Amino acid sequence: MAAFERALVVTAHPDDVDFGAGGTVATLVASGVGVSYCVITSGDAGGFDPAVPREQIPAIRQAEQRAAGQALGVSEIHFLGYRDGELTVTHELRRDISRVIRQVRPQLMLIQSPERNWARIPASHPDHLASGEAAIFAIYPDARNPFAHQALLADEGLEAWSVGEVWVMGSPDPDHFIDVTDAFDQKVAALRAHVSQTSHMEDLPGFLRTWLAATAATAGLPEGRLAEGFRRAVMP
Repeated sequence: MAAFERALVVTAHPDDVDFGAGGTVATLVASGVGVSYCVITSGDAGGFDPAVPREQIPAIRQAEQRAAGQALGVSEIHFLGYRDGELTVTHELRRDISRVIRQVRPQLMLIQSPERNWARIPASHPDHLASGEAAIFAIYPDARNPFAHQALLADEGLEAWSVGEVWVMGSPDPDHFIDVTDAFDQKVAALRAHVSQTSHMEDLPGFLRTWLAATAATAGLPEGRLAEGFRRAVMP
């Protein structure tokens, strides 16, 4: 991780990063990497309490994501404000993610998988698939091409930026694993900050430990270790 100074995580919803890569984010931060988030929607279709007015949900979920970010050492969060449950890959979305890439200038990006994972369908929410597809399009070719989304340079002064490496969350065929054993408590704390999403879960730590232990076993780590898995791509 010493190769990276800055990392950017792009997800569809608040809490996606904490489920998919919370331990990895905490590990990156502990290694001295500056981590930023780009959250495409505000999770306005989420939540389980019918007594909470729908119009209050975006503010609630943004506040939860900020609190979760603090648990992992992340304070810079860009909310794009797209509608939850209606995400599609558009030119506008590619431009908006490209804008954040050019602002943050990350060497590493973590994104969601644009490929459906039949073994873990919840990882393949339609918004997740759209988020992953739009993010990889923004990484290549958009953000690095000075002639793409020309208003970003002409009107906002944002120079083209090339991301060097991508780690894909929720991939059906992960090949890169991060030992997050020492960051487990932080991951739990981050997810507990998403009260509207996790308060109904009776044994959140147990659920997470079982999941991460299975990933660690796939990675060939010793018994008792915990891991998060990604598909790693080194960009041309």
